[in-house]
Formats: sequence, C-alpha cells, structure tokens
Amino acid sequence: MRMHAKAMVMASLLADSLALGAHWIYDTHQIDREIGRVDRLLPPLPGSYHKDKKRGDFTHYGDQVLVLLESIARNNEFILQGFSRDWQHLFSSYTGYVDRATEQTMNNFAAGAPPEKSGSDSDDLGGPARLAPLIFCYRDDLKTLLSLAEQQTKMTHTAPAALAAADFLARVTFAVLHGAHPADAIQTTLDQSVSGINLKMKLKASLASTGENSRQVIAHLGQMCGAEDALPSAIHLITSYPENLETALIENTMAGGDSAARGLVVGMVLGAHLGMEKIPEKWLKELRKKEHITALLSQIP
Repeated sequence: MRMHAKAMVMASLLADSLALGAHWIYDTHQIDREIGRVDRLLPPLPGSYHKDKKRGDFTHYGDQVLVLLESIARNNEFILQGFSRDWQHLFSSYTGYVDRATEQTMNNFAAGAPPEKSGSDSDDLGGPARLAPLIFCYRDDLKTLLSLAEQQTKMTHTAPAALAAADFLARVTFAVLHGAHPADAIQTTLDQSVSGINLKMKLKASLASTGENSRQVIAHLGQMCGAEDALPSAIHLITSYPENLETALIENTMAGGDSAARGLVVGMVLGAHLGMEKIPEKWLKELRKKEHITALLSQIP
C-alpha cells in the first residue's frame, strides 16, 4: 500500500503542475488556439495569474499541498498549530497568486485568530483538495484522518460544502488505498455519508455522466472553483478514466477553468488506485520538486 500512497501524493501534485500552463482559462477555444493539447508540463501564458511561475512549478494550490507535506514530515504527524505557522510563513512573502480564501485567512490570523477559527467563508475546492499528504500519514486510521481532514480544511475554508468535500474525499481515497475500485468507493461514500443536498445531487449527476465528452460535461457541471462545481467535475474524470491517469489529467486540463484544484483530486484518487507505474515518467522528470517530495515521503512512517 505504501507505494500506492506515494503515487497518490505524487500524482496529485503532478496534476497541479500539469494544469499550471492553462489554469483559470475558462475559454476552451483559447486553450486550443494558444496552447494546444496539454500533454506535457508547460509554463503559464503571459498575463496568467501565475506569471512568475516556471514549467514544473505548482500553482498556489500545489504550493500549499507541499507545505502540508513538509509540516507532516517535520513532525511525523499533523499538528494544526505547526501547519498554520508553516502556511503563514509561505504566504508572508509569497510572490505567486493569493486567492480570496488565502487573503481572508491571513487577515484573520493577523487579527489574532487561532487556526481553529482562522478560516475564510470560502467554499472553494482548493482547501479540501490539499488532503493527499494527510491521507498518506493516516492511511491506516480512518477515524483520525476524518477529524484531521476537517481541521486542515477549516483552517482556510469553513463553508459547509468545502467541509463536506473534505470528508467525502478522505473517505473515498482511504477506501481506494485499501483496494476499492474508485467508482465503488465513490458510490458507497455517496450512499452513506455526503452532507448537503446540492452537493449530493451534483455528485450523482457526475456519476451519470461517466464516459461522456469530458469537456462538455465539465462545462455543464461547472468549471468554477466552488466545491459544488469542481468536485462533481473531478468525479466525472475519475469514473470516466479509472485506468488511465495520463488521459484523465490531460482531459482535466483541456476542460479549462479551475483545472488545478480538480487535478489535485483526480491525481490523488487515481494515483492511489493505479500506483507509481501508471504515472508518466516524462512528466515526473519535469516536476521541479520531485526529489524533495520523495525525500519528504520517506520521512513519514
């Protein structure tokens, strides 16, 4: 299981890096025209939200996943106070894009809020999508994982949809790591434990779209950042390409919008399912933090 857990983290971060070149381009015709098929890691276009990033870097989402991994590796466990310090240090002099959830959370910290009370009101998927390092550390302890998944998400995102997404993703990915097929894990979790009627209905719609044209489906379900849009779109990709991580991540990026947050989720679940051998080596070679990530994972039992 450990190698599949490693693949879960690596594929999640790799998906974020693959999305960097076309991230937050909502016009898919622009992606076709100015970039073409995103089957390799690319730098952002001029004028991008991530204009200071280079090929093989992460978006601001991936940078936060890496900080979570570093924090867990340093302590051999998740400590909310430690993660909050590391997270604040990242954004105290950050040169990349700072989204609304991050800005609100930093303002709350500056006003004296503890990490249990610092979160923004954002429902973006970016908060719950950070989970891969946490699942790696607690891959044999679902009860603790669910509690800590809520803690790490709530530090920055407090909207009910974001917290429901964190619980859903922790349960699904845990089940996949323990041998469940992604579609079965998703269906079982959906039947048993999804809170929020809107999210549940959209997740059911995403399952019904399995195998349909991904660009069209995601345009319908939602290209946006909110969990009620982005999570169902990610689930469509997982169930449509369960045995082909490469195609799933390419189709995710080609669908436009918030492909980075979706990619973190798709890479996490399919990495857990397929293992390291299904991650394209040509992409791994271009990932600037690959060796650092590998070293950090080796420090965690």
